[in-house]
Amino acid sequence: MEILRKLVLFVLVLVAIFVGSKALVLCNIGEDGLTACKPSVSKPNPVSPSDECCKALSAGNMTCLCSYKNSMLLPYLGIDPGLAMQLPAKCNLTPATKC
Repeated sequence: MEILRKLVLFVLVLVAIFVGSKALVLCNIGEDGLTACKPSVSKPNPVSPSDECCKALSAGNMTCLCSYKNSMLLPYLGIDPGLAMQLPAKCNLTPATKC
């Protein structure tokens, strides 16, 4: 029950940020970059990351992104955490050291 309460609170904070800024930014990656990367981190048929995805990811905060590795929010949003953790390597970027 406590986990569900925290998840709901987290989603409400994300909604408040989204409504307040009118643009979603997560770990220095804007909404367009997140959208560009979604096909690469979604099952059942993930695709290779696009140039737009890799460009957005290169501007991202890898340590921040790492903090979502075990998040229950990712699967809820249709994102496979394992595929998401593979993105930096697929984009030839250096991942966070202790992810």
